[in-house]
Amino acid sequence: MAESSVWKYCGEENDGDNAVLVFNGNLKNTEQVDFTLYKSSDSSNPRKRNRRILVAETDRLCYVGNNLGTGSFKCNTLCKYYVGVLDKTTRQMEVHDAQIFNMQPHFPGEATAEKEPLESSSKSYRDKVDSLIEAFGTNKQKRALNARRLNQVGSDTLQRAVARAANTIIDQKGLEVLEQDVAETEAQTDNLLYLPPCHADADQPQDVYLFDDLISPVEYEALEAPGRKLLELSPEDREKMATDGSPLSVLRLLSTLSGDDESCDRKARCLWYLTQLLKLAHQRSITRKFGQDDGCPRIIQNKLMKNFTVETFNNGRIQNMVPTSMRIKLAAYALALLLHLGDQTADLTLLHRDLGITENKMLEVAKAMGLKLSKRPLAEDGAAAPEDEHRLAMLELPLIKYDQFAQRRKRKKMK
Repeated sequence: MAESSVWKYCGEENDGDNAVLVFNGNLKNTEQVDFTLYKSSDSSNPRKRNRRILVAETDRLCYVGNNLGTGSFKCNTLCKYYVGVLDKTTRQMEVHDAQIFNMQPHFPGEATAEKEPLESSSKSYRDKVDSLIEAFGTNKQKRALNARRLNQVGSDTLQRAVARAANTIIDQKGLEVLEQDVAETEAQTDNLLYLPPCHADADQPQDVYLFDDLISPVEYEALEAPGRKLLELSPEDREKMATDGSPLSVLRLLSTLSGDDESCDRKARCLWYLTQLLKLAHQRSITRKFGQDDGCPRIIQNKLMKNFTVETFNNGRIQNMVPTSMRIKLAAYALALLLHLGDQTADLTLLHRDLGITENKMLEVAKAMGLKLSKRPLAEDGAAAPEDEHRLAMLELPLIKYDQFAQRRKRKKMK
């Protein structure tokens, strides 16, 4: 009958667990190996307090193994291991908790394996994908990788060349001069979007903003019928226009029309066209029916939709919108037309009220057009009239060039 044995579980030790060693090779004499077990001193960290490092030293090599981290077996965190020690005399086996250490030879001066995860973690996702393509990618993927790297090198070279050229220009001209040039270029680009064509080298003020650039000869002929109706208005009709909220700029100039000569006919046509511009400034979007109630000619209608609206696609159809930028353009063209009607002088206060924009925006448009700004002079008797605070714009040669930096205002800090 076979001899029976009993086993006894010793529980968890305090000084460290017994270990099952795995070496890369076979040791001929295990008595010449000195084992040392190191324990982590960070007891507060739950991940590090169970970490152990086992060192086995021989005459020739030194072996190092970890129970956790890089180089360890993943089974240490998934399984529980025990070691049984059998006493042949008492036939009693003591069972101890154990962990497996993967012992690897360690050479002095060699970099540890713990630095590899740090290097890999510092790599970006793109670098890791490129490394995989270099190792396991197809020929097509490798060619694409090489082409992308060559393009990247060319782009970096171009950026360095541009940076050197920019630094050279900055050293030659100076940063402040370059900033001023950029500001002037941006201002000129923005002005070209909404200002009428300007002939700054003209000999006479009326030739700076040509009348034909505002209203072409063909359009001027088409305005004959609407202008004739405006001339034939009775005083009662004009009072009704004032009651209905017609533009103040138009009503003021309309009151000066008297007679049936060529100059009055010219003013009447311009005033009717100006009325359409001011009406358009209060619209968010227009259709082909805009101006039909006023007898707007087709050529004028097409011009308004082409030059002062923006086409957008909404709900399956094209709409002609009037954004803020187009309102500024309407203000510039209306101001240029008023200059021709008022002997190169226009009332900015009345115009900005008719357009529904702020006075500061109206002043910016006048400055962009190079006009001289002033206030209406007092009456001869010295009495203050309601229009004494009106801002006037006058076109004088040469045109005034305002400082762009002086017009920039600092944003007010919120309290």
